[in-house]
Amino acid sequence: MGRYMDERSAGMIVFREEDERKYLLLHYPSGHWDYPKGHVEAGESLEETAIRELEEETGIGPEKIELYPEFLDRIDYIYQKGRELSHKEVLYLLGRTETKRVTISREHQGYEWLNYEDALERLTFKNARNVLRKAEMYLKTY
Repeated sequence: MGRYMDERSAGMIVFREEDERKYLLLHYPSGHWDYPKGHVEAGESLEETAIRELEEETGIGPEKIELYPEFLDRIDYIYQKGRELSHKEVLYLLGRTETKRVTISREHQGYEWLNYEDALERLTFKNARNVLRKAEMYLKTY
Protein backbone atom coordinates (compact mmCIF):
# COMPACT_ATOMS: atom_id res chain seq x y z
CA MET A 1 0.00 0.00 0.00
CA GLY A 2 1.30 3.47 -0.89
CA ARG A 3 1.90 6.37 1.44
CA TYR A 4 -0.90 8.78 2.13
CA MET A 5 -0.82 12.45 2.85
CA ASP A 6 -2.57 13.00 6.16
CA GLU A 7 -5.06 15.80 6.68
CA ARG A 8 -6.92 16.73 9.83
CA SER A 9 -10.04 18.87 9.89
CA ALA A 10 -12.57 19.92 12.47
CA GLY A 11 -16.19 20.79 11.89
CA MET A 12 -19.42 21.47 13.64
CA ILE A 13 -22.92 20.13 13.51
CA VAL A 14 -24.97 23.24 14.17
CA PHE A 15 -28.62 23.24 15.13
CA ARG A 16 -31.27 25.64 16.34
CA GLU A 17 -34.59 25.02 18.04
CA GLU A 18 -37.79 26.59 16.80
CA ASP A 19 -40.99 24.60 16.57
CA GLU A 20 -38.62 21.72 15.81
CA ARG A 21 -34.86 21.13 15.76
CA LYS A 22 -33.21 22.28 12.51
CA TYR A 23 -29.69 21.45 11.36
CA LEU A 24 -27.48 23.66 9.23
CA LEU A 25 -26.11 22.13 6.04
CA LEU A 26 -23.84 23.84 3.52
CA HIS A 27 -23.91 23.27 -0.24
CA TYR A 28 -20.38 22.87 -1.58
CA PRO A 29 -19.45 23.89 -5.17
CA SER A 30 -18.75 20.24 -6.07
CA GLY A 31 -22.45 19.64 -5.41
CA HIS A 32 -22.37 17.82 -2.09
CA TRP A 33 -24.08 18.86 1.15
CA ASP A 34 -22.12 18.75 4.38
CA TYR A 35 -21.34 20.59 7.63
CA PRO A 36 -19.09 23.63 8.17
CA LYS A 37 -15.53 22.33 8.53
CA GLY A 38 -11.93 23.04 7.69
CA HIS A 39 -8.27 22.24 8.26
CA VAL A 40 -6.78 22.39 11.74
CA GLU A 41 -4.05 25.02 11.63
CA ALA A 42 -0.79 24.80 13.57
CA GLY A 43 -1.30 25.50 17.25
CA GLU A 44 -5.10 25.32 17.05
CA SER A 45 -7.29 23.05 19.15
CA LEU A 46 -10.15 21.16 17.54
CA GLU A 47 -12.59 23.51 19.25
CA GLU A 48 -10.76 26.60 17.99
CA THR A 49 -10.74 25.23 14.43
CA ALA A 50 -14.43 24.29 14.48
CA ILE A 51 -15.42 27.72 15.84
CA ARG A 52 -13.16 29.61 13.40
CA GLU A 53 -14.44 27.61 10.41
CA LEU A 54 -18.04 28.08 11.50
CA GLU A 55 -17.57 31.85 11.60
CA GLU A 56 -15.65 31.97 8.30
CA GLU A 57 -18.15 29.77 6.46
CA THR A 58 -21.45 30.96 7.96
CA GLY A 59 -20.89 34.26 9.75
CA ILE A 60 -22.02 32.66 13.04
CA GLY A 61 -19.46 33.92 15.55
CA PRO A 62 -18.25 32.27 18.78
CA GLU A 63 -20.59 34.42 20.89
CA LYS A 64 -23.57 32.92 19.00
CA ILE A 65 -22.77 29.25 19.51
CA GLU A 66 -23.23 27.08 22.57
CA LEU A 67 -21.02 23.99 22.44
CA TYR A 68 -21.89 20.58 23.84
CA PRO A 69 -18.40 19.56 24.98
CA GLU A 70 -19.39 15.95 25.73
CA PHE A 71 -20.15 15.33 22.05
CA LEU A 72 -17.31 14.47 19.69
CA ASP A 73 -17.51 12.27 16.64
CA ARG A 74 -14.82 11.29 14.17
CA ILE A 75 -14.89 10.14 10.58
CA ASP A 76 -12.00 9.30 8.33
CA TYR A 77 -11.65 8.41 4.69
CA ILE A 78 -9.20 8.24 1.83
CA TYR A 79 -9.65 10.30 -1.31
CA GLN A 80 -7.75 11.28 -4.43
CA LYS A 81 -6.13 14.72 -4.18
CA GLY A 82 -4.47 15.46 -7.47
CA ARG A 83 -2.10 12.56 -8.04
CA GLU A 84 -1.84 11.68 -4.37
CA LEU A 85 -4.06 9.63 -2.12
CA SER A 86 -4.95 11.57 0.98
CA HIS A 87 -6.15 10.23 4.33
CA LYS A 88 -8.48 12.72 5.97
CA GLU A 89 -9.71 12.68 9.54
CA VAL A 90 -12.56 15.02 10.48
CA LEU A 91 -13.63 15.57 14.07
CA TYR A 92 -17.08 17.01 14.67
CA LEU A 93 -18.32 19.06 17.58
CA LEU A 94 -21.96 19.89 18.27
CA GLY A 95 -23.24 23.42 18.74
CA ARG A 96 -26.52 25.21 19.24
CA THR A 97 -27.33 28.66 17.96
CA GLU A 98 -30.34 30.95 17.95
CA THR A 99 -29.08 32.64 14.79
CA LYS A 100 -31.18 31.97 11.72
CA ARG A 101 -29.28 34.23 9.34
CA VAL A 102 -26.29 32.67 7.64
CA THR A 103 -23.75 34.51 5.50
CA ILE A 104 -22.01 31.87 3.43
CA SER A 105 -18.43 32.27 2.26
CA ARG A 106 -17.24 31.98 -1.32
CA GLU A 107 -16.42 28.34 -0.48
CA HIS A 108 -20.11 27.45 -0.70
CA GLN A 109 -23.06 27.97 -3.01
CA GLY A 110 -25.91 27.72 -0.54
CA TYR A 111 -27.20 26.56 2.82
CA GLU A 112 -30.35 25.19 4.39
CA TRP A 113 -31.78 24.71 7.84
CA LEU A 114 -33.44 21.29 7.75
CA ASN A 115 -35.22 19.09 10.24
CA TYR A 116 -33.57 15.78 11.12
CA GLU A 117 -35.29 13.65 8.47
CA ASP A 118 -34.74 16.17 5.66
CA ALA A 119 -31.12 16.73 6.72
CA LEU A 120 -30.49 12.97 6.68
CA GLU A 121 -31.89 12.85 3.16
CA ARG A 122 -29.96 15.90 1.95
CA LEU A 123 -26.51 14.94 3.29
CA THR A 124 -24.47 13.48 0.45
CA PHE A 125 -22.15 11.11 2.29
CA LYS A 126 -23.04 8.12 4.45
CA ASN A 127 -20.44 8.99 7.10
CA ALA A 128 -21.97 12.49 7.46
CA ARG A 129 -25.42 10.90 7.92
CA ASN A 130 -23.96 8.67 10.64
CA VAL A 131 -22.60 11.73 12.47
CA LEU A 132 -26.05 13.35 12.29
CA ARG A 133 -27.69 10.20 13.68
CA LYS A 134 -25.28 10.26 16.64
CA ALA A 135 -25.90 13.98 17.25
CA GLU A 136 -29.68 13.53 17.17
CA MET A 137 -29.48 10.54 19.52
CA TYR A 138 -27.24 12.53 21.87
CA LEU A 139 -29.65 15.49 21.91
CA LYS A 140 -32.64 13.24 22.58
CA THR A 141 -30.95 11.92 25.71
CA TYR A 142 -29.32 15.20 26.77
